[in-house]
Amino acid sequence: QVQVVESGGGLVQPGGSLRLSCAASGSIFSITTMGWYRQAPGKQRELVAVIFTSGGSTNYADSVKGRFTISRDNAKNTVYLQMNSLKPEDTAVYYCNSVALGRIYWGQGTQVTVSS
Repeated sequence: QVQVVESGGGLVQPGGSLRLSCAASGSIFSITTMGWYRQAPGKQRELVAVIFTSGGSTNYADSVKGRFTISRDNAKNTVYLQMNSLKPEDTAVYYCNSVALGRIYWGQGTQVTVSS
C-alpha cells in the first residue's frame, strides 16, 4: 500500500509561480513512477508530468513544457511540481499519483487557481 498526499495549491496571478508537493508513504520501495495529473471542470483528467523513481527520467505534457518542472527528494519521499509562468488555463485540481507493483494510487487533489 502506498499513500500520497498533495499540498501547495492556492490562488496565484497569471504569470506567477507555485510549487506543489507530494509526500509518499507506505511501501515506497516498490514505487516505480510518481506523477502529477490535473482535471479542470468539464474536462478529462490529464497527465502533467511524470518522474521515474529509478534513474530520474521525466516526461511532460506539451502544454507545460518549459514552464513546469517535476523533481524529487528521495530522502523525504517527496515529489515536487514547480509551476512557473502560470496561465488561467492551468486552473485545475492537481492530483499526485504513484505506481507501485501494478497498482496506481491517487492523492486527494489540491486546487490551483490562476486568476487576476
